[in-house]
Amino acid sequence: MTIRLICAVAQLNPLLGAIDENMQKLIKARQEAAAQKADIMLTPEMVLTGYQLDDLVLVEGFLEKVEKAVETLTALTGDGGPAIILGTPRRHAGKIYNSVYVLDAGVVVAVRDKTRLPIGSVFDDPRNFAHGPMPEPVVLRGVSLGLPICEDLWHEDVVRHISSQGAEVILSPNGSPFEIGKTDLRIQTAVARSSENQIPVVYANLVGGQDDVVFDGASFAVNPGGKLGCHLPAFVETVTMIELIKHGEAWSITGPVVKPEEGLAAIWRMVVLGIRDYVQKNGFERVILGLSGGIDSAIVAVMAVDALGADQVEAVMMPSPYTSQDSLDDAAELAKRLGIRLDQINIGDAMDAAHVVLADSFDRGNADLAKENLQSRLRGMMLMSISNTTGALVLTTGNKSEYATGYATLYGDMCGAYAPLIDIWKTMVFDLSEWRNAHLPRGVLGPEGEVMPKRIITKPPSAELRPDQKDSDSLPDYPVLDAVMRGLVEDMASPEQLIKKGFDADIVRRCAILLKRAEYKRRQAAPGPKLTKRAFYRDRRFPITSAYDGTGEL
Repeated sequence: MTIRLICAVAQLNPLLGAIDENMQKLIKARQEAAAQKADIMLTPEMVLTGYQLDDLVLVEGFLEKVEKAVETLTALTGDGGPAIILGTPRRHAGKIYNSVYVLDAGVVVAVRDKTRLPIGSVFDDPRNFAHGPMPEPVVLRGVSLGLPICEDLWHEDVVRHISSQGAEVILSPNGSPFEIGKTDLRIQTAVARSSENQIPVVYANLVGGQDDVVFDGASFAVNPGGKLGCHLPAFVETVTMIELIKHGEAWSITGPVVKPEEGLAAIWRMVVLGIRDYVQKNGFERVILGLSGGIDSAIVAVMAVDALGADQVEAVMMPSPYTSQDSLDDAAELAKRLGIRLDQINIGDAMDAAHVVLADSFDRGNADLAKENLQSRLRGMMLMSISNTTGALVLTTGNKSEYATGYATLYGDMCGAYAPLIDIWKTMVFDLSEWRNAHLPRGVLGPEGEVMPKRIITKPPSAELRPDQKDSDSLPDYPVLDAVMRGLVEDMASPEQLIKKGFDADIVRRCAILLKRAEYKRRQAAPGPKLTKRAFYRDRRFPITSAYDGTGEL
């Protein structure tokens, strides 16, 4: 006997909290699935509301609106079209669950709740959600389906239980954010569950930016032997049909296979999607940034154009007496290549006026650093004033190396709403810049070719806040700095461990002290997209007030 099941994998990009809008997106996806004769439409985790909800799920009236949307979608399935496996929160018996509803023929066939709730990294699900019981299979269209939700799939015991209860196919809704190396890890995990239980696995993932994370989609399916049955494109919405066929006792899955981006290509597309969704989902159309002629602001400008188009990006060059002619020329050339508006506001007069007003305060001590930071803060004030006037959202341009060391000015170059480079080390900024000059990523709105002038990439980095200043005057060379900071930040290594690995003891101790002292700055930083295993913002949580830095020096 042969059984054939067409499953539409609806890899969607919901707007968090926009329940009615998301419901309409689901209805449209189901219409597409019905036109392709699908039997079932599998949706990602929390697709009806968006994810992560945090305490929004506790707000009075929110879950009532969710329940009404579920009722509407349930009634929709009474037309004889595809059943819907719907990811959404639900309230039951005084508790809130992360759940999937199985909707078919105008009724709720079953509900299954997430058993394992992730905590750590960017997740804190047990804060608001209750653990569900071990999930039982659900019979839908004559097939026994297991429905482990995201984290459940990573636990052998959950999938083993579902399989032991007679599940023939695993359909797993997911809300898994992008992280370097995670695409392969997801597939390896699905292959492991599939091989352990000799069962096919279909993995449907969210796509889209949400605050500090970007869901990359890249949904897929694996066959019982571990062979890839399909792979959907990353970073875009799609409703894709896959075919599940049972010959005798053996199931097989076939569907389109789109090779996912890897390395720098994936990182670029992730950041671009993060910018686009943060801007547009928060109701903005345009962005503005300070363009210094340096590499960080240059790459953010390119990313913004790739995300939104040249017409929606404007830049401001704000020279001081220390700004070089090379920087002025490089900023102008970059803007020309990108086709963006570039205004120039000289902050020299504002600096002079501020020095007069602050003269008495500056006389109380060494004001050199204060005068340097004043330039950055004047620039931040200019950008925010233009933002208030035009409605353009301000992008900050600091990278992870700067945020780690505190080599960034609070209320200055840290000023803004979104920080595209906050999880990108300076050495990777150089790599990404070279890569973008040589490649045109898929799905971007910017131009092809060498978009960044070569000199921006090759000249020594400088904040240009004093004569002949170089970043290397204040920091170790970036390859050394980034290697040490990766150890301290991402690997949670102690200074002693890094010194034993061969890093210079003075540099390691200095980096550890800088990292600790800058904690209060990072707490006030704008969010940006996570791509490493331990990003700043809510992925790495340290106290501001602490006497411990691992060096024994306070």
